Amino acid sequence: MKGEYLHIGTSENRSVLLAMSGGVDSAVSALTLLEAGHRVVGLTMKNYCYGDFDAAVPERSCCSTEAIDDARAVCQRIGIRHMVVSTEELFGREVYRNFIDEYARARTPNPCVRCNSIVRFETLVQWADHMGFDAVATGHYARVFRSDQGRHYVARSTSRAKDQSYFLSALDPAFLPRVVFPLGDREKEDVRAHARDGGLRVADKPDSQEVCFIATRTLKEFLEGKVAMVPGDVVNVAGDVVGHHPGLATYTIGQRRGLGIAGGKPQYVVALDADSNTVVLGDDDDLYQRELACELAWLDESAAASAGTLAAQIRSRHDAQPARIVSVAGRSARVAFATPQRALAPGQTIAFYDGDVVVGAGVISAPGPA
Repeated sequence: MKGEYLHIGTSENRSVLLAMSGGVDSAVSALTLLEAGHRVVGLTMKNYCYGDFDAAVPERSCCSTEAIDDARAVCQRIGIRHMVVSTEELFGREVYRNFIDEYARARTPNPCVRCNSIVRFETLVQWADHMGFDAVATGHYARVFRSDQGRHYVARSTSRAKDQSYFLSALDPAFLPRVVFPLGDREKEDVRAHARDGGLRVADKPDSQEVCFIATRTLKEFLEGKVAMVPGDVVNVAGDVVGHHPGLATYTIGQRRGLGIAGGKPQYVVALDADSNTVVLGDDDDLYQRELACELAWLDESAAASAGTLAAQIRSRHDAQPARIVSVAGRSARVAFATPQRALAPGQTIAFYDGDVVVGAGVISAPGPA
């Protein structure tokens, strides 16, 4: 795809509303925007009512009270306004409740993708409109690409180790002309050094954990009392009963440990059948599939069709692999990989790339042909 990557130094936008999580990345984003001559206001989203939220929010979380204090302190240090807005109802309904509901359906959700697309950027754009700001920004390691046709896309960071474009793949493309990613061409150590030079107290603060509301508990402990745990059978790929399980929500595709099944060779969860309430075990080879069905969040069909080599990424720690979109029918699509892929988990995000540029995203609904 022909076009250009947009950089904050050449942007015409002069007022930027920046999402500040209290971490080093958003702090350095604020400093970088200021140094580029922009007018910046930091906005922190309060996703929980700490008095009655049923999960203890860890200090390292991007949603903790400590995080709000750190964001406020950074803003005071660099001389910009800081504001806190409540997103409790939206986050609770669209991320927290959805996470529980998906596990109840024996699916494996990605709450960070959903939070970015429904909570964080929706909120940023709404407040930017309300306050008359030109642009919005976050501390994600990603870039914005503008095609020769004038369309904007999320693209990979130049830092492959920190790239977060997968977590941003479901963003509404209508937001992107106003989005700035100040760290898109930075490395993490460079960012920390910049924070130290700027005297920011978060310079060496550890990165936040991936799922903010699970805290220090295991997934099983978190789901207890929220999802009905109905015991059922564990079967092998031939359909023979080889054991029993306490509830489907405690299992994920590809899981090997904690199965409670004795055997001569390693066994893995290869499927979760919600209709029959069964866990299906198999060999590692049984985890590989060449095709999947997905529910599209959005897809630029012309860009995907014209890509020299389309690649698809099926989880955050997966290297995108050559693939083709076999068919699209409304919001449903079939995808075929050039080589079989391991552990295709319903509920997980699938992101489509043309080189470094995201041209679509969806949620895996089932492995194999639709």
